[in-house]
Amino acid sequence: MEPRFLLLSDVAAELNVSDSQVYHMVRSGELPAIKIGGRGQWRVERARLEDYIARKYHETAEWVQSNPLIDRDPE
Repeated sequence: MEPRFLLLSDVAAELNVSDSQVYHMVRSGELPAIKIGGRGQWRVERARLEDYIARKYHETAEWVQSNPLIDRDPE
């Protein structure tokens, strides 16, 4: 069974980005997370990460639709 909550380093590995990028995404509110424990360690719920990934796929698809690849004739 997969854990419900992930460390920021686990999220970084899943997304193939740096720990600091994930920390920035959490602090900016882009990726929902909770702070737990006396030291305030961040955790991301796996379901929230999956929602985030789905949202990014949707945003990317919209961007691709509004920014089509145009063949340009070299002149």
